[in-house]
Amino acid sequence: MPLARTCDLLAAAVAERRGLPAFNAITLEHAEAVAAGAEAAGTPVVLQLSQNAIAYRGGRLLPIARACAEVAAAARVPVSLHLDHLEDPDLLRAAPGAGFSSAMFDASALPHDENVKATAEATAWAHRHGLHLEAELGRVGGKDGEPPLGAHAPGARTDPAEAARYVAETGVDALAVAVGSSHAMTTRTAALDHALIRRLAAAVPVPLVLHGSSGVPDDALAAAVAAGMVKVNIGTALNLALTPAIRAQLAAHPAASDPRGYLAPGRDAMAAVVEQLARVVAGR
Repeated sequence: MPLARTCDLLAAAVAERRGLPAFNAITLEHAEAVAAGAEAAGTPVVLQLSQNAIAYRGGRLLPIARACAEVAAAARVPVSLHLDHLEDPDLLRAAPGAGFSSAMFDASALPHDENVKATAEATAWAHRHGLHLEAELGRVGGKDGEPPLGAHAPGARTDPAEAARYVAETGVDALAVAVGSSHAMTTRTAALDHALIRRLAAAVPVPLVLHGSSGVPDDALAAAVAAGMVKVNIGTALNLALTPAIRAQLAAHPAASDPRGYLAPGRDAMAAVVEQLARVVAGR
């Protein structure tokens, strides 16, 4: 089927009170695994490429983007393309021509007022070019001398009133919030603040996004969606499936030289994780 649009997938998830799983790809095998796992789960997904993944490709967006677009368009379930954690405005400007219908603009490293200004400008540009824009907000600094914290810094929590004000000032279409998860967790021990998610969902008029979801247990992911989280980003969990599968294959076949012999089991392992987590997030 043709490439889906992230805004349409989000709108359907909100209307049906379910989560929308979003998976980050690094290699073509990641993208193929996301499509295969989503088909097995029977649920729409967002296929994401981060600025870091583009940097790994020498900064060249189009080769991997076009490959992912072909994989997404060939899937038997709706799949959209999302450009994740952008700090480079040039990448944002390249997104519409590369098949992306959405992007996450990350100005969280800037002081709050500069973050608001940069994100509002990015949002205005994105909307003029048909892009849905996501941003993130952790903890705004200044209270009792507290420093600002990114959305996934330990201890960061997003204040609902500040989040509502940030959305109003920037015009973003979705907001990633700090509720207890962290990027690149290799154990599923994150403790989410579900009461805070409910307060954020009541205060913020756009879909909430959970980053760092690989470290969150299944029951907590399902509870987060029930509390009001919509888009759920997952990346590290795929790598935690891929790498051991490759190691096991090479250990069993130490003389192997054809990468297909170890990449295929790695891809299958990722697809199984995608299917399982997509079912959890989408309530299938």
